[in-house]
Amino acid sequence: MSSELIFASLDTDKIIRLVVALALGAVIGLERQLKKRPAGLRTHMLVSLGSAIFTVIGLSLEPNTSRIAEAIVTGIGFLGAGAIIAQGGRLRGITSAATMWVVAGLGLVVGVGDYLLAIIITALVFGTLEIDRIKRFSETGTYFEQE
Repeated sequence: MSSELIFASLDTDKIIRLVVALALGAVIGLERQLKKRPAGLRTHMLVSLGSAIFTVIGLSLEPNTSRIAEAIVTGIGFLGAGAIIAQGGRLRGITSAATMWVVAGLGLVVGVGDYLLAIIITALVFGTLEIDRIKRFSETGTYFEQE
């Protein structure tokens, strides 16, 4: 099989969807990575990409997106549960689990090709995750934690 034949058979729309899902997952993952959370850059990129892969491939096999979404939500529930840890009577990792859940939805949105909605979702999630820094800035005048 020649390289021209391989490249001619590529579906650029599907590839763009996967790259966009990876990039938007990276935006959210970078925020988690900078806050030194267990589920960081790579995890969020892979969750978004994985959801987009299942959506893109699923749509070519079964055009019923609700069934695809159900499978993604079920699968991400196991990852989210693994991110939550009980330490000394406190739960840790709930926000990381929630961001993985949202990023899975983000990958689904990109997978169906709704780029504008995906960008809006990314901005909303990023803004929500920055609430602590905004609050800290209003109280101390700095975005960064004092050590």
